[in-house]
Amino acid sequence: MAILRGVVVSGMGNFSYWIEKLRDHYEAKTGMHLFPGTLNVQLDQPYTLPGDVIRLEGAEYGGTVSINIVPCRINGLPSFLLRTDANEQGRGHHPRTIIEIATDVKLRDHFHLTDGSLVEIDLPDDPTQDD
Repeated sequence: MAILRGVVVSGMGNFSYWIEKLRDHYEAKTGMHLFPGTLNVQLDQPYTLPGDVIRLEGAEYGGTVSINIVPCRINGLPSFLLRTDANEQGRGHHPRTIIEIATDVKLRDHFHLTDGSLVEIDLPDDPTQDD
């Protein structure tokens, strides 16, 4: 299992809109009703997605943005790392040093996090299987 460590940073709020709008699609992919929003985490080093990830293709919902979904855990809580293809390719709104974590609760409230809080994200060796 890989462990990523970083600090909480403010995001743009885009995923909150899309998670709510595509709630059923995300639930079908993750098996979880995601809270509409992500926790942005700034890493010291860029994170590159593994080769085998869960995908929400733009064509599945009639859109143009495809999302990569990687099961993970933040502070032990089952979660998902979400990243657009554009961000993974270095042409999106975030560099690869920013990861976005989603789960069924508002992570800032659940863990009493603020900008600058340190967090750990555990990634399984096989990203399509949650440990």
